[in-house]
Amino acid sequence: MGQAFSLEELAKTTGESAQRLEEWRTLGLLGAVDPDGRCQAGAPLRARLVRLCVDHGIGLDAVAAWAQTGEMDRHLAILAPSGPGPTYDVATAAQRLELDVATLARICDAIGFEPAEFDDDDVAGLRLFKRARDAGFLEEALVQLVRVLKDAMDKVADTEAHLFHFYVRRGLQAQGLSGEDLQRTVWAVGEATAGLDAPALQYFHRRALRAAIQRTAVLEIAEQAFGRPRDEPPGQIEVAVVFVDLSGFTALTEAMGDLKTAEVLDRFSALVRQSVAAHGGQVVKQIGDAFLLVFHEPRDAVICALDVEARTAAVPTFPAVRAGIHHGPVLYREGDYVGATVNLAARVVAEAERHQVLVTEAIHQAARALPDVALVRLPKRAVKGVSEEVVLYDVRRTSGPPRPARAVDPVCRMELGPAEEAARLVVEGVEHRFCSEACLRRFVAAPERYTGGASG
Repeated sequence: MGQAFSLEELAKTTGESAQRLEEWRTLGLLGAVDPDGRCQAGAPLRARLVRLCVDHGIGLDAVAAWAQTGEMDRHLAILAPSGPGPTYDVATAAQRLELDVATLARICDAIGFEPAEFDDDDVAGLRLFKRARDAGFLEEALVQLVRVLKDAMDKVADTEAHLFHFYVRRGLQAQGLSGEDLQRTVWAVGEATAGLDAPALQYFHRRALRAAIQRTAVLEIAEQAFGRPRDEPPGQIEVAVVFVDLSGFTALTEAMGDLKTAEVLDRFSALVRQSVAAHGGQVVKQIGDAFLLVFHEPRDAVICALDVEARTAAVPTFPAVRAGIHHGPVLYREGDYVGATVNLAARVVAEAERHQVLVTEAIHQAARALPDVALVRLPKRAVKGVSEEVVLYDVRRTSGPPRPARAVDPVCRMELGPAEEAARLVVEGVEHRFCSEACLRRFVAAPERYTGGASG
């Protein structure tokens, strides 16, 4: 049957007041109660779900109506498929793991895990951590691994849940389903796809791990052949760092709105990933329209950046791309790369104009050896956050057909071919071209906001 809770015990477990819990119990939100008024074992989970609804401004009557449809029970079956199990305090959990309390607390703190109580699933997961540490995996490295796994799984799970809601549930609603028919169909889809995530994750992990092992094998061989400094910190490696983003992205977002911007980012993301895969790099992360890429060979970084620029330039009605590249030592931490090399590459891309691929002196030698590539040395310039002036080179392809001239919408900064123009307007002898009537109207309403940079 599992543990039953009095209101006082439930208040202590959930942090809610007994008075509030009494109101929820009266509305049937805490599940069935026994003759003594004690709530069933699943009551803490129900209380937390009710609290989330309340925190989002949902009235208790609406929560109760939802619970009466059976949806709360169905969700609880997902959240706790085997039903509520036993829980343990920190001291008991440490004993079961054969760890001292201080070590368990340090592990939990390191990965941002602060449970008031541990269940069997927590203990089993932390036992894997302990087994790896006991086998010789240094705790510092293991903490980084677990953090990356946790963050990655948070993102995977969040994506699964949201996409199911947005595209399955709302898609069925758009087809006219409602009430019990909707709920029955939604749960049928959920049951049919349940369990697919684990083999999918294993498949992608196998693919990624093969590529990662190959990269680290090359790194190991290079260290044996060329050596490395004895005082080199753990995780230091030399790589070419590329930042690539969309020029005028802020203007695009303001003019086009979130939905159109998301469509542009989807297309850009696909083009970047295709180029990176073709040239042996890694997508480290994406923040908005900016991608951080790394390559072990500087020449591959340059070719990839030029390829991304060429691919995007060929897309009709699309923003221009710019890139910045630097090469040097970085520190590998939690699946990311940090250090002065990364910082300078980020500063370099900020210096780039539309369609420019800018590289530092550290990339110059590798880039100049590439066929069909020209480098134009730019005047030294001060770069934010860098104490000395920096020499940059503009890398350009010298082969291939000349790129056709394209206009730039002064409002959204999209680039337009002649067939892609929706409207034209001449102001003080200067012709402006627009991708849509909406951009034309924005321009007419406040031309002073957009003049002076429309040809950039």
